[in-house]
Amino acid sequence: MFLKRSLFLFLLISSSASQATELAGVEIAQSVMLADQRLTLNGAGVRTKFIFDIYVAAFYSADAVKKNADINLQQPMRMAMHFVYDEVDKDKLTDAWIEGFEENLSATLLKQLDEKIKRFNGYFETVHKGDVIRLDYYPNKGTQVSINNRDKGLIEGASFYRALLLIWLGKEPVAEELKQQLLGN
Repeated sequence: MFLKRSLFLFLLISSSASQATELAGVEIAQSVMLADQRLTLNGAGVRTKFIFDIYVAAFYSADAVKKNADINLQQPMRMAMHFVYDEVDKDKLTDAWIEGFEENLSATLLKQLDEKIKRFNGYFETVHKGDVIRLDYYPNKGTQVSINNRDKGLIEGASFYRALLLIWLGKEPVAEELKQQLLGN
């Protein structure tokens, strides 16, 4: 199953940059504009839980990111979550954020980011199939959260976005297969 999905994703991503990639019924753009800069699709994959597809994640960056050390917080980035599951309750969504932070951050960093994490969780609502959460990083500004193109709020600073990316790209990612897909592996 892993090999089949990986081969499928590779073939889709290696297609022409002008085309969109379709994954779990969601069209994923090969590039996006953010902060007057073109970002390219670094990788995309489906977050599954048990046997259910929950969302399609798409990670965009100006430079290729193959490992955490490649993350350049001097450039804008985007993590987009396209929901394909019927409904994800706000509490389940925020519990998942908390779990992701706790599993990938030291106790010290978790404490330093505590207020920002609480504010971040306050931006969320129950999401439904077709909803899109965008987590956009603007250098020297911070992380802009939007749901269905409605700005929900901004979390200042680069350290928060790096911590947020660890949920997918850290040592204890939400799913190892998804991590590899987002890294374009």
